Amino acid sequence: MFAEIFTEETLPVFTDSLIKQNAHFQVIVDKYGYPPYWHRTPNFETLIKIILEQQISLASAKAAYDKLEEKIVEINPENILALTDKELKDCYFSRQKAAYAKDLSSEVLAKRLDIETLNQKSASEIRTQLTAVRGIGNWTVDVYLLLCLHHLDIFPIGDLAAVNSLKMLGLVDKQSSKEDILALMETAKPYRSIATYLLWHYYIQEKGLKI
Repeated sequence: MFAEIFTEETLPVFTDSLIKQNAHFQVIVDKYGYPPYWHRTPNFETLIKIILEQQISLASAKAAYDKLEEKIVEINPENILALTDKELKDCYFSRQKAAYAKDLSSEVLAKRLDIETLNQKSASEIRTQLTAVRGIGNWTVDVYLLLCLHHLDIFPIGDLAAVNSLKMLGLVDKQSSKEDILALMETAKPYRSIATYLLWHYYIQEKGLKI
């Protein structure tokens, strides 16, 4: 059974449905309006970008991605595997992320991972296949499902911006456990992706970030 998705047209509709179900999110729309429809192409390049975004700022990740693009022009498995560790370091890749990028590239070239086919599968199947690749964990898969495939009911518990927004809004305590946060987000089902977009929207606006 495949997950329902949201589109640019249905995002505000689902936002209204979420708020009717859980009024806690109304304050975000009142202050900043509906969230943008963020979208990334569901492909290899985007997976590389999300790997770069793991545990660092979006600005730092973008700098690394832009440097890589400047170096190899086309971001594909062949071009990444042709780079030396020194060249990847010069593109601001840590040793760990360089290894992750090469592992992903190898999986795609060996045809053990077919991203185009993968995109047609269920969330659980996508998660199983992607997390089998070194360096891809649940947060990376969650972001891919949210921003690329727009599955409707995803909450990335490892996402600091989303969790910090919950704390900033007073919806959870600063010392709340992972279990407490997940329990709160259960009240947003089956619209947890919409709630996540709202939390990201709130964090970006409150922090005055440019993305």
